Amino acid sequence: MKPSDLAVPTPTFDYEADAELFMARRRRSAGYLRFDRAADAIRFAIEDMPAQTLQLAHLEVDEARFDGREIRRLYDCEAFPLARRPVS
Repeated sequence: MKPSDLAVPTPTFDYEADAELFMARRRRSAGYLRFDRAADAIRFAIEDMPAQTLQLAHLEVDEARFDGREIRRLYDCEAFPLARRPVS
């Protein structure tokens, strides 16, 4: 597997794996949160973080790294196991 393949969400992504979410802020120090499940980290990133923060964030799961666009793809994937917040 090539390193670039690790960043592409696949149907075999483990939403139950531990995850670390790193959030960079333009004029402040970076934030860090650890989650017991990647699905919770993804939902937090999409539903609770400001869009600007998501653009600078990355998620690490099983030594694979996902940027803000890839986090969005994981959230939008049919395999995402959690209920999504209704769009208003």
